[in-house]
Amino acid sequence: MTNTQTLSPEAMNIARGNLLGLLLLALGYFMMGTVDMMAKYLTQYVHPFQIVWFRQFGLFVMAVMILSRKGTVLLRTRRPVLQLLRGSSAAISALCFVTAIRYAPIADATAVSFIAPLLVTAMGAIFLGETVGRNRWIAVLLGFVGALIVIRPGFSVFHPAIGLVVAAASFFSIRQVLSRVLASQDRTSTTIVYTAVTSFVLLTVLQPFVWHWPQESWIILLMLAMAGCAAVTEFLVIRAFELAQVVVVAPMHYSIMIWATFYGWLIFGQLPDLWTWVGTGVIFATGIFLIYRERLAARRIRAGRV
Repeated sequence: MTNTQTLSPEAMNIARGNLLGLLLLALGYFMMGTVDMMAKYLTQYVHPFQIVWFRQFGLFVMAVMILSRKGTVLLRTRRPVLQLLRGSSAAISALCFVTAIRYAPIADATAVSFIAPLLVTAMGAIFLGETVGRNRWIAVLLGFVGALIVIRPGFSVFHPAIGLVVAAASFFSIRQVLSRVLASQDRTSTTIVYTAVTSFVLLTVLQPFVWHWPQESWIILLMLAMAGCAAVTEFLVIRAFELAQVVVVAPMHYSIMIWATFYGWLIFGQLPDLWTWVGTGVIFATGIFLIYRERLAARRIRAGRV
């Protein structure tokens, strides 16, 4: 085993950043699972569109805080249309997912949402011209097979709301592909601000059609708590990816399934069946394979072989 004393200062800094990033991301995805649980619980009392508005309100407050600290210079963008599209995709993705978990078990919805990284790989090849070899295409196809195992269309266990999860994953993937394009054009903080403000404005436009004040004060408090947790989640995830290498921390994304299953059992009395676990395992394995291939590609680039 390599002794830490033999590592260069740069390598030690990378190792520390990866470790801290993993810890922050683990906490961030726990918080994300908690936000999803609160959102599903609130759908019993409040319209899903209203829940998403509160959820995005926390992110909007965070964006305002960033603007107040760094100034309106963050509003300068080279690609305003793409920024607005990214914010719109974020809003639509959230609307679809929260509406879906109103009816579908939270663990099943979370499992199907794992197809998002596979969609990003496919969209990156189709729209950005990224190189995707045969093995990666096979992994993407196997991931979709895993999703079909979870969804099982045509069987009695299938719930139409799961289709909304697929839509949510699709719009989330569009958001991620746009992030890749914008990364070379605008600052990360600019993209965060535009996404938060755009999605919040769009969701605000919808509120007159669904809004009503809850009779019980605890519902309002729970929605505010959800908004706060969503803001903290966003901060933790962003900070984790700033500190750590993406290929190192990316697998942590699948830990959401742990919390979705835990809350599904504890709060809603729902547990995934065997086939849901099988499908989730297939999606998980293909996702890890794609991350592994990204890591190999990054190593080749650093070694100067590509």
